[in-house]
Amino acid sequence: MTAPGAWRGEKLGLPESGPGSVATTGARLGAFLVDAIASGLVAWLFVSAVGGGSSDRHLPGSWSLLPLAIDYVVGMLVAGSTVGMYLFRLRIVRVDRPAAMNPGQAIIRTLLLFLLVPAVIWDRDGRGLHDRASGTAVVRG
Repeated sequence: MTAPGAWRGEKLGLPESGPGSVATTGARLGAFLVDAIASGLVAWLFVSAVGGGSSDRHLPGSWSLLPLAIDYVVGMLVAGSTVGMYLFRLRIVRVDRPAAMNPGQAIIRTLLLFLLVPAVIWDRDGRGLHDRASGTAVVRG
């Protein structure tokens, strides 16, 4: 017999493995990198277009946060995942009840993710502080 909390997500009522189980750190990081790179590319395209093709090219800088925020908030509300999460077969679920995320949860989660520190502090169930604050978990699809 295993002790309570033997696997990540058990206290949340999530399965030990397979669909619906807590996503691995590697998959979450991979999905985030895909989202960050894609957002940087989208921002670079807009910065380049506004620059009018001059030789004075600028990197997108903080402008890449705008497409990243749109990807996260709209993705969570419409599909339950971002572009990167979709490619890695991950999704975001509420842990309090089987319902879709509301806009407040999506915005809180995204803002805390942008602070980065809440995203790298994890609990025993594999959830970052941004997941805990929004009442969500990232699970395998």
